[in-house]
Amino acid sequence: MKAKPFLKWAGGKGQLIPAVEAALPGDLAGKESLVYVEPFAGSGAVLFWFLQKFPNVQHAIINDINTDLANAYRVVKEHPQLLIETLQVIQDKYYGLKSEEDRRNFFLEKREIFNSRALSVLDKTALLLFLNRTCFNGLYRVNSQNRFNVPFGKYSRPKICDPETILADSNILQKVTILNGDYRKTLEHASGRAFFYIDPPYRPISKTASFNAYAQKVFGDDEQIALKEFCDGLSAKGCRWLLSNSDPKNENPKDNFFDDLYKDESVYIKRVKAKRTINADAAKRGEIRELLISNYKS
Repeated sequence: MKAKPFLKWAGGKGQLIPAVEAALPGDLAGKESLVYVEPFAGSGAVLFWFLQKFPNVQHAIINDINTDLANAYRVVKEHPQLLIETLQVIQDKYYGLKSEEDRRNFFLEKREIFNSRALSVLDKTALLLFLNRTCFNGLYRVNSQNRFNVPFGKYSRPKICDPETILADSNILQKVTILNGDYRKTLEHASGRAFFYIDPPYRPISKTASFNAYAQKVFGDDEQIALKEFCDGLSAKGCRWLLSNSDPKNENPKDNFFDDLYKDESVYIKRVKAKRTINADAAKRGEIRELLISNYKS
């Protein structure tokens, strides 16, 4: 069983991996004792793929500002069997409910318990995975009070407990240090041996397309500009980085925000095809362009 994300995640990079692979430096496989760093972990689609693709990664560092997510990574890493047992109990109870109304009430009860925060890290992670598999579209979204508020998803038999994925992920996470805080702390791990994949909350491509509510703090244009300064710091330390983001030209061909922000001669911008899967208007889901920005030529 290959390691893969144990959570569904809005903005997950599974479908972008071929483009990411094509944009990587050509000599990564030959580098000894490579260090891999992700300042914005998200669901870890690129992380799990990268660590299996490049076995010469001796150590990896991931960070996320979302404490629930960081703790979930730690539980999967350190207590996979206990997590599986806890999820199996929840799944058996959910599958035993005969009506959609009963399943909805069960979901709302577990969501309220999750938001109470009065849980062990293990139980909180189990409920996070349960809510992720049973809520609408598998979203993670919190309001300004840091309360998970995604509605019920009406799935009768979703896969809540996935032992094979949890065990495979736990195995690969043994070489990963898990941080929870400001992404800039990962600058401490920058060196010529380190490769950074940077996947921040995307800049909205329209006023109605904003979805970066993974944490209480919004990641706006000022934060995107600060992230560019972070990338400059990585370059100054001699490490290579690849950054993904939305392409504002999807909606406005005259919007040069990223083209202007990353206009340095030593920085390269590629526009690649991707699929937009989250939109209230189904007609607006489909193929769009995203940006892959790097400080090396691939």
